[in-house]
Amino acid sequence: MAESTDKVLQVELVAADRLVWSGQATMVIARTTEGDVGILPNHAPLLSSIIEGVVDVQTVEGETWIAAVDAGFLSVADNRVSILSERAEMSHEIDLEKARQDLERAKGAGENDDAAQEAVRRAEARVRAAERAS
Repeated sequence: MAESTDKVLQVELVAADRLVWSGQATMVIARTTEGDVGILPNHAPLLSSIIEGVVDVQTVEGETWIAAVDAGFLSVADNRVSILSERAEMSHEIDLEKARQDLERAKGAGENDDAAQEAVRRAEARVRAAERAS
């Protein structure tokens, strides 16, 4: 069951339109603009920008929850982790074949445009999340 509060993180993964996941965890890994960051209980306060990628949550029950997220923010304080993103979806919500098709379509749209590059990164994150969960 739940451990003492100094050994647990309270995590919330929030998209613009919904709460995607909430619960207790022992570790969170996310990709920031400075690189991947691992958050453990009693982590120093942190506020960082995240980029399109995968968020990995290790729950207190020993489960691993994986989500694909867009750019947003990561906040850590007092064993509370908040991940705020424009869009986020759990890996089990992603259709892997459709995500692969979306990635190929995004790659074919061109690489000179910032929006096209963002679409490719978003599609790659969705594919990685779905592959890691399967």
